Amino acid sequence: MRLKKGIRNLMIVLIIACNIGCDQISKTIVREEVDYNENITLITRFLTLTKIENSGAFLSVGDSLPFVVRFIVLSLIPLIALGIGLYIVLTRTSMKRPIVIGICFVIGGGIGNLYDRMLYGSVTDFLHMDFVLFKTGIFNMADVSIMIGIGTLIVFSYIAKNKRIQYS
Repeated sequence: MRLKKGIRNLMIVLIIACNIGCDQISKTIVREEVDYNENITLITRFLTLTKIENSGAFLSVGDSLPFVVRFIVLSLIPLIALGIGLYIVLTRTSMKRPIVIGICFVIGGGIGNLYDRMLYGSVTDFLHMDFVLFKTGIFNMADVSIMIGIGTLIVFSYIAKNKRIQYS
C-alpha cells in the first residue's frame, strides 16, 4: 500500500514538474529569441507569437496596484493557495484520477507563472490566437496548463454529476 502511494505521489510531482518545465523552456526560448512586440506568425491568421511582460494577472489586471498590494494579491496568496492545493492532492488519496490530473495542471501552471513573478517581477506572455470572431489576450504555456486543468475539472465534474443522476 505504501509503495502504491509513493508511486502515486511521484506521478503527481512528475505531472506538475512537466507542466513547469514546458512553461519555463518556452519562456526561456521566447526571452532569448524574440524581441518585444515582435509579431511572428506561427499559423497563418490563427496563431501569433508576440513577446510582452505582464506585471499584472490575467490581461494585466492589477498591474497598476501599489507594489505591496500587488505582491500580496499576485504572489503571496497564490503561493499559499498552491501550497494548500499540493498538500491536498498529495494527501487525499481517494480523489479520482481526472481530478488529481486537473489539479496538477493548475498547480504546475500556477507555479510556472509564480516563479516568473518572483524571479523577474513580471510574467512573460507570448501567444495570441485569432479566431476571427474572437481574439485571445496574449498568454503563455502556464496559462494553457491552468486552462487545461480547469477544463478537466469541469468536464469530469459534469460527467460525474450526470452519472449520479442516471443511476439515482
